[in-house]
Amino acid sequence: MKIEEVHLLLSAALKATRIPVPPGTALHAVAQDQLEMARAYESDGTTFFGSGDPVNAHAGFFYAFGWLHFGCAYGTLVTEMPVPPCPFIRPCGRLPLTASDKLHEKSSRYERLLTTASASVTCAPDPSTPAYLLATRTIQVATTSARQGRWYREVKREEDALAHFSYGHGWLDAGVRAGLFAIHANREIFTVD
Repeated sequence: MKIEEVHLLLSAALKATRIPVPPGTALHAVAQDQLEMARAYESDGTTFFGSGDPVNAHAGFFYAFGWLHFGCAYGTLVTEMPVPPCPFIRPCGRLPLTASDKLHEKSSRYERLLTTASASVTCAPDPSTPAYLLATRTIQVATTSARQGRWYREVKREEDALAHFSYGHGWLDAGVRAGLFAIHANREIFTVD
């Protein structure tokens, strides 16, 4: 999928997303946070793309999708689209060759970021609660994204690798912000404080 298509899909999904929980509740605040983060990274990606930086745009769009999909899984966000928007329905389009060094560097850095982030948290909810199930699902998304990203790096598909690393970190970061995890190391790599 070309970066322009990912952007259009994300923009359409965000326009069709609403918060189903009552205003004034703690879950509404969590939902607002999730939607604001997804919109902020979509906006950042748009700015990066417009300024000729497709690598940071690519990372931003997939990170935003991670936040959006986490919110939908948590039940704090609902998209009115008939089919949940998935940016992974096709392999990522190639970015310009002039961006290859930056793409390789960013993909390497985001692989380390996701690996470090996954090792820096523990599930906060009690194992007997439904919240624990979402926390373990979030860890599963993060570890699967890391594994897929590493495979794509091995086959020299850096665009797909960066997409998976960014997406997985978006899910994990959203889970931290939603209170599903306790941070025990590297607090600075999460969007807290």
